[in-house]
Amino acid sequence: MIRAAQLSACGTAPTIVERPARVPADGQVAVTVEAVPITPLDVLCASGTSYFGTPSIPYVPGVQGVGRVADGTAVWFGTSAGMKPGVDGSMATTVAVPAVDVVALPPGVPLTLIAALGLSAVAAHAALTHAGGLAVGEQVIVLGAGGVVGQAAVQLALLGGARRVVAVARSAAARARAEELGAAVAIPLLPDDDVTSMADRLRHVCDGPVDLVLDPVFGVPAAAALRVLRPTGRLVNLGSAAGATAPIESAVLRSGSLRMIGYTNNGLSTEQRAAALGVVAEHAAAGRLTVDHEIVPFDSVADAWARQDAGTTAGRIVLTL
Repeated sequence: MIRAAQLSACGTAPTIVERPARVPADGQVAVTVEAVPITPLDVLCASGTSYFGTPSIPYVPGVQGVGRVADGTAVWFGTSAGMKPGVDGSMATTVAVPAVDVVALPPGVPLTLIAALGLSAVAAHAALTHAGGLAVGEQVIVLGAGGVVGQAAVQLALLGGARRVVAVARSAAARARAEELGAAVAIPLLPDDDVTSMADRLRHVCDGPVDLVLDPVFGVPAAAALRVLRPTGRLVNLGSAAGATAPIESAVLRSGSLRMIGYTNNGLSTEQRAAALGVVAEHAAAGRLTVDHEIVPFDSVADAWARQDAGTTAGRIVLTL
């Protein structure tokens, strides 16, 4: 028997239960789980309102986790819990997952930090390099710099050769943190911002042309950032935290021959995802990459889940088993 966090009804928090351990099928490996993040995707899938449809209940949530395989090797692993019927996720003491979804981690890497970084850092890395094509010496704007993706993006842009990063975040604490992580300057997203006023404030703090915008928020911030891009500059969108639509003008796009690129981790092959995780893990092991996270005991999963659902967490919640 194993302990698992089981979701019994959509829109509710999971509770700890005992259930039989899954025997690995052909092509699967057993992982003893050490840490699991609670991500917005976990909560969205469990709500029954995602574009993946209503999940088959009951199930164990958790789209990613870290742990060890039989020989003691530390690994990251992904799951499709909540996205495919009959699939249990990472929130259990032992899991059986497809071998292709398991990535070996370098020795000495802090597993709770890798759990916190996980697919959010993969998205930041791949959006900057694969989709955005970051070049050495470019100036980058990171919108939504207070979130896990944004925090990772500030650091990864600089590690990738950006000469300067400008961050945008709502709270003063998030802006201060972005500057601690390497942003040259961080400006607020104000409640009454319109496209023109925000574009003017961005233009004032940028040091010359902006080459690339990493955008996890969309809405007014994305429309404003487009106005300060150099001709042929790029905006890579990977979320809609500030709005599902944006007031983008055709003339802005056409006059600058700008490129807007949509990004999702679902577009990565398993090989590309593993390569990105390798980069993230190497930086984390060397102390070059971190994100704010809170470590919570597995037994407190229901409370932690409720706080994630309510959006009252400071950074990523990581459950330790």
